[in-house]
Amino acid sequence: MNDFLTGLIVGLAVCLVVSVALLSKGASEKKRAKEEVEKYKKMLQDRMELESEGLSKLKEENAELKKQNENLRISLNTMSQKPGRKEMQRLDVYQTAAERLSMNSPGFAPVWQAALKESEEEFKKTFLGLTPYLRRHISTKTSDAVLIDESNNNTTI
Repeated sequence: MNDFLTGLIVGLAVCLVVSVALLSKGASEKKRAKEEVEKYKKMLQDRMELESEGLSKLKEENAELKKQNENLRISLNTMSQKPGRKEMQRLDVYQTAAERLSMNSPGFAPVWQAALKESEEEFKKTFLGLTPYLRRHISTKTSDAVLIDESNNNTTI
């Protein structure tokens, strides 16, 4: 019986050691699993914050781009309304009309060419030469005084 008790005690001791080892291993696995779940929760929370920040930045950028688009649309409308644009369109219409008249009316072309030549010469006299040069490079008050003085000198000579 002594051997039986010794065997029983040794068997119970081994069983106790194995049970404690298994319990500690299970507790450590449970702790590791809990830590991993916490790690994943933190990663998910960080990712959600980043995505939220990115989404808010995209919304702000989208609003800014819409604002710039509207400003550009208004600027385009303003530019097309500027005086030079309408005059250029009107000149294009006149050019087309003159071309059609030249082709369709037999007597119009020579008269038109003569009038065009006269207008070009008048333009050159008005915008090219000494008087416009002086007006560009001398202040307007001074150039007006010089021109008036020149015209007075010319009349007295």
